Amino acid sequence: MKYLVTLFFMVAFAVLMGFIFLYAQIRFDAYKIIDYTPKLTTQIFDRNGELIANLYDEEHRLYVEYKDIPPRVIEALVATEDTSFFEHSGVNIEAIFRALVKDLRAMKLVEGASTITQQLIKNTVLTRQKTLTRKLNEAILAYKIETELTKEQILERYFNHVYFGHGYYGIKTAALGYFNKPLDALSLKEIGMLIGLPKAPSSYDPTRHMDLSLSRANQVVNRLYSLGWISEAEYTKATLERPIIYDETLSQNKAPYVVDEVIKNLSAEYPDIKKGGYQIYLSIDLKLQNLARKALKIGYDGMVARAKDMNTSELNGAMVVLENNTGNVLAMLGGLDYAKSSFNRATQSRRQPGSSFKPFLYLKAIDWGYSPMSEIPDISRTYVDKETEEEWKPKNYENDFEGLITLKEALVHSRNLATINLLSLLGLDSVHKELAKDGFKNVPYDLSIALGSFGISPLEFSGFYSIFPNYGTKIEPLLVKKVVNKNGEEKVYEAKRQQITSARQSYLMIDMLKEVIKRGTGRNAQVAGIEVAGKTGTTNSSVDAWFCGFSPDIEVITWYGNDNNSPLKKGETGGRAAAPAFAYFMTKYIELHPETTREFKMPEGVGSRKINGVTEYFTDISPFPKSNIKQSTQDSGLIF
Repeated sequence: MKYLVTLFFMVAFAVLMGFIFLYAQIRFDAYKIIDYTPKLTTQIFDRNGELIANLYDEEHRLYVEYKDIPPRVIEALVATEDTSFFEHSGVNIEAIFRALVKDLRAMKLVEGASTITQQLIKNTVLTRQKTLTRKLNEAILAYKIETELTKEQILERYFNHVYFGHGYYGIKTAALGYFNKPLDALSLKEIGMLIGLPKAPSSYDPTRHMDLSLSRANQVVNRLYSLGWISEAEYTKATLERPIIYDETLSQNKAPYVVDEVIKNLSAEYPDIKKGGYQIYLSIDLKLQNLARKALKIGYDGMVARAKDMNTSELNGAMVVLENNTGNVLAMLGGLDYAKSSFNRATQSRRQPGSSFKPFLYLKAIDWGYSPMSEIPDISRTYVDKETEEEWKPKNYENDFEGLITLKEALVHSRNLATINLLSLLGLDSVHKELAKDGFKNVPYDLSIALGSFGISPLEFSGFYSIFPNYGTKIEPLLVKKVVNKNGEEKVYEAKRQQITSARQSYLMIDMLKEVIKRGTGRNAQVAGIEVAGKTGTTNSSVDAWFCGFSPDIEVITWYGNDNNSPLKKGETGGRAAAPAFAYFMTKYIELHPETTREFKMPEGVGSRKINGVTEYFTDISPFPKSNIKQSTQDSGLIF
């Protein structure tokens, strides 16, 4: 008897030490569940709350808190997987003995007796192998977790961690993915389909095996009915139902160029952007994004049709649409087809703006006392580089010159020689310093800047063009409006503003740029029923074609060119290639937004006179030259 007692204690001690050893090996696994921090999907929304994209790293998971899980979903899981879940302490002893009998009869492990807690462990930290060691580890962890977490916390972790097939992790993700519904909108049959999935996600995936999925769902519904948890009417209705299933891509990326730019801009601030579960709200309007895609294609198709036998494989384009007073980027396209090229020409390319840069030089002239009616020489000159002795003899697009010409006419008809001479009169050094102060970068220190001989991206250029419709205020384009982290904490972003000139001086530029479209190089950008202004841009040999236009409310920057910087077909100018895309966009925009402002407002401090029957404007800084005053026939009231 003494030996038996000793043997008993030795065995008990050995078992205890075995459990202690096992626990020492796996105790850290328990904290992976207790301190649960899963990879969470980040979602990107447009300004109207429409989903643009899901960003995730390996696991597409949208988290749902226990309080937001409908009771019927919880009942379905408990009824199917672990009816006594709320009674046991992590391990169901009765179920274990029942399964043990079946295993002994079959002489192998044929049935498990896993509780929901054990299933969570199996899916989170242990393998699915049916071995005695794994089952012991599972039991030890189950007891540990049940002492640390409430039943509700365990269910919350289960519903968020389990794989539901088709790339969906967590029941909220699966409900939206398969049914396009939130959890609280699911029918009983749809709940049954989801609850049945984790047992064999691939086999029961309704996008691939609908009949098997329905059969499994019926088993879940039948179990609820047999327990008396649903009525006969509910049972019959659910059994007969055949839900609509959606088979969509996981990313839901409706604006890939935009999404790439968001990731690039936010990755430094949010290094876990693809697994942190953020909600990112953008300024983008998906309706306008789709409209911009059509508009860009309009211009592209026209260029391809005119190219005839020329190779157009390198031809591409970009478009940026900005809300004037906020800087919100309403649409941004970095190319014609993201699937063919993910390179974002709206943000990554730096192309020469050509003549579309001229308004910024004319603005300096206006701010320094010139009037739109001031005359400048439109004559040819030869410039010699003092260091290299190389000659530069610029010319007008029309290969002619007009002698003296007003600033307004020079800009309306994009006269190169007049603009270069204007820059000489203003002083290269002074203008260069002012452009740098305004934010222009990498501007060369020579007269070629009059023809836009430096690189700039369409997105960056849109910020500078905002100066005109914003009456003197430059607004930095804003793409991200708000980021909300998984704890509900928000960070709001605001556009940066810089005062460049006054409202009244800007209005003089608006009037000149309106004339560009009425009777100048931008005639193809005319839009019925609304005032628009803008400037064409074409670089040497037609390498780049731009149209930068705006209405009182929005601005549209359009660019076309070959990715290898080869020339476009001869005759492809900003007015011919890019202006039609602007016109198409603006025409459709006012159909979508009939409430948009139709006319530019004249600010205080601007006066007008009719000269040769045409209304011309002036300010105290930019008065008419005396020669023009003599031609005046009618004066307006002027308030300074």
